[in-house]
Amino acid sequence: MIRVPRVMAAATAALAVALGSPGTAQAAPEPEPGRPSAPVSQGLPEGWKITGSGEARELVWRSPEKVPVGDARVEFQSGTRSLGIPEPATDGRTFRLPLDGVRLGKTDDLRAVAAGRRLDAAGAQAARERSRLDSPSAPSALPQTAPLSEVDPGVAGPHRTVSGEYSLPSVRLPGYEAKAEMKAVVVAPEGATGRRPLALFLHGRHVSCFKGDDVALEWPCPAGQKPVPSYRGYLHDQKLLASQGYVTVSISANAINAQDGGTPDAGAQARSSLVRLHLARWADWAADPSTAPAIVRQAPRADLGRVLLVGHSRGGEGVNRAALDSLTPPPADQDGYHGRTRWTIRGTVLTGPTIFGQNPVPDVPSMTILPGCDGDVSDLQGEIYVDGTRGVSRGKALHSAVYMTGANHNFFNREWTPGQATAPSEDDFSYGGNDHDKVCSPGTSTRLTAKQQQKAGSTYIAAAARLFVAGDDRVRPLLDGSFVRAASAGPALVLTHAVGAARSGAFLPEPSARISGGRLCAQVDPGPRTACLRPHLQPSSPHFAQWETAKEPGRYALAMSWSRSGTVTRISPAAPVSLSGAEALTLRVIVPPNTTGTKLDVALTDASGKRAPLGRVRVDGLPGTKRTSSYWAREVRVPLSAATRARIDLGHVRTLELTARTASGKAWLMDAHGWRPGTPAAEPAELARVDVGRMTVKEGDSGTRTYRVPVQVSGTGSGKVRLFLSRPGSEYPVEHTVTVQPGAPVDVSVTVEGNTRYGGEVYHPLAVKAVRGAVVGSHRGGVVVEEDDPRPTVTVTPVADQVAEGEPLVWRITLSNAADVPLYGELLILPVSGGTELSTKDVPAAWLDENLGASPNPERPLSRLPDEPRLVFDLPAGSSSVDVSVPTVTDRVTERTESLRLRLRTYDDNWEPVEGPEHTGTVRDAS
Repeated sequence: MIRVPRVMAAATAALAVALGSPGTAQAAPEPEPGRPSAPVSQGLPEGWKITGSGEARELVWRSPEKVPVGDARVEFQSGTRSLGIPEPATDGRTFRLPLDGVRLGKTDDLRAVAAGRRLDAAGAQAARERSRLDSPSAPSALPQTAPLSEVDPGVAGPHRTVSGEYSLPSVRLPGYEAKAEMKAVVVAPEGATGRRPLALFLHGRHVSCFKGDDVALEWPCPAGQKPVPSYRGYLHDQKLLASQGYVTVSISANAINAQDGGTPDAGAQARSSLVRLHLARWADWAADPSTAPAIVRQAPRADLGRVLLVGHSRGGEGVNRAALDSLTPPPADQDGYHGRTRWTIRGTVLTGPTIFGQNPVPDVPSMTILPGCDGDVSDLQGEIYVDGTRGVSRGKALHSAVYMTGANHNFFNREWTPGQATAPSEDDFSYGGNDHDKVCSPGTSTRLTAKQQQKAGSTYIAAAARLFVAGDDRVRPLLDGSFVRAASAGPALVLTHAVGAARSGAFLPEPSARISGGRLCAQVDPGPRTACLRPHLQPSSPHFAQWETAKEPGRYALAMSWSRSGTVTRISPAAPVSLSGAEALTLRVIVPPNTTGTKLDVALTDASGKRAPLGRVRVDGLPGTKRTSSYWAREVRVPLSAATRARIDLGHVRTLELTARTASGKAWLMDAHGWRPGTPAAEPAELARVDVGRMTVKEGDSGTRTYRVPVQVSGTGSGKVRLFLSRPGSEYPVEHTVTVQPGAPVDVSVTVEGNTRYGGEVYHPLAVKAVRGAVVGSHRGGVVVEEDDPRPTVTVTPVADQVAEGEPLVWRITLSNAADVPLYGELLILPVSGGTELSTKDVPAAWLDENLGASPNPERPLSRLPDEPRLVFDLPAGSSSVDVSVPTVTDRVTERTESLRLRLRTYDDNWEPVEGPEHTGTVRDAS
């Protein structure tokens, strides 16, 4: 259960910190842009405060510098436990998270993170946090250089190219106030005959507007600013593909970037709609070229039966959703495209992508580029596009991860690259700190220059096009975990692994398997005894990227640790595994970064107990430092020889055995499969599609009502999904695995208790993830319970408003009715109309500093302190009154009577200020 604020105007007031006890009041010196100042929270890390009350109590973090606009979302955590996604302010520094219903836990370990990267750490605490690797030194030797591939997809093709742009009327997308632009750049083969496959590019989240060095994330752009041409950043990729015979188009998504900050899916559905709106136009133009823009008429007709989608960062998640939506349409109220699908997506390329929903499309082949020096999506969560497809559908689609050591996030787009960009740009790896990094700082042997990175990226994008669209299986070894490299990738150290395609059988670490000599570990879990990596190391593995909760069942690995050679680990699945027809056993194994020469002997035992040794594999760690995500699985293979086939029954294998052949070490097995060459056709299976909606209900005055979270099931067939429902008082969501099928209801119920007390809106969130035979579109929704009782009125009564020096002035704040949530207000300090005003030397210095953020010197009246000084009060839930006091000091100066003038201010349900009556207190000279 999470209490959520009502919609607030841009200039609403900052909210006050809850009072620790009656008789105290607090204020803050530094206001947020467009907001009055708020009180400094005590006992919180530097830069943090808790403000407000009731339904708008918030946890606020203010960065000392602007947080660069990027694709990773800022998240608040308490230790390793997620608190939620805060809303960013327009200043680029302030982030606010509604707190009602959120279990804070220990406030001395609050963290602001983005894709596992700590944003708020400072001093000694930051140093401890940055020690993320067991062996943080630079690698003594790079992994072995792979032999060259039989073919090189990075070589330009025979076609000259033609390029140009088109601009169509803007379109309205659900949930977005400003219309989205329909603008694109086209690069196509000149003079090519016949219909040609279409490759569509979608950029990620970047600033949308600029003028000189000034940038903005707004749409339309403010007067005098120009749109950032992010869509032109892939011309190098487009020209290579166009020379090889592809029609390419790169589309602009600035309007979505400027408006997706508060959307539950971070803009994934809107980006999908935009992609499909462009594809629909291309389908129209292929049918009737006379209606097309000039540049499209100059290009060969596009073959909409052969479409490749290429997405960078949030654009990656957008094209993944577009591929899903092209197979099974989303709910109409969520989508900006309502036409018939007239194209076929043959594959997707995802470069440094986000995957906030963690629901990849299982039946569309994909290649994900993981930049080893990514400073934006630094946890490399795009690995889930590979791992998250296992077991969901038929498993025939190839899903490849391409780990590119030395590549950062921004340089794949030339319009985000210093020296190439039109608008201001930077090396995103600097986001993680300016200290020298032995793997990723410019000039190191492993860090790629912008041109080297762009050339390597183009090469592997062309490899995916050649395999997924053209069907050239000769290029498959560059993507499927085979140890080969492309000459055109230059000095880039590129490693791959994959699932799907011609793999068969599966040794998967999961609770149903019997394990000896190792342990089943949880990929996402804060418990050191159950987690695969210690909590502070979890962001160092792309495989262990956190989702909606810090504790997630269903994601496991096999952890191995040994202190002597000969240590044996065995895994026996619940049912025998068939490796019939496989030519090799392929394993994905993680070893610590910078380690070399980990050796494992591999053996199999069949259902009758016969055992066959297969051979020895060597696994080297990736180059890594304290700032990289380098616990990544290398793919290694051992042959299934004729002797092995004669010795055991490969159709019924019971146990996989791994024997360590180094003196000590650590390793984690992600999975093992039977492997044979080839890329089978990936025909989509009939899968159920699940979309979670959001409904709003009234609280009511009495009794209880039960509401069902709106979960829509479409598509065909039946499948299983895992549901995560947040319950009041629970540290983690309650998890259930259920079977879904179109037309059958999904019973996820929320009980609402009616009353006549004010309590604010309450949100019961539900998240869903596919398990088997299903796909998920909108993964997050729930039930919002509207408050239908009036906010209590506030009165102020003097308790002691005429006192002598050394005695406190006291006022009692009283509610007309107790509320179920803390309520907030403030007493503004105003200039007195006549006589002498209480000054900074008439109150204790410690109180002055703690509550008004000021020092006694120079002496000045309290009303002249900066930032509209005020005393804030917070009435705890269930209470009806609280005292606010102003202590005074006794001095030896003979003075006249001094006064303090206050005015009550509260806020209505729209958080507009409501001014109340004034109150005056007087302090007599004690002498």
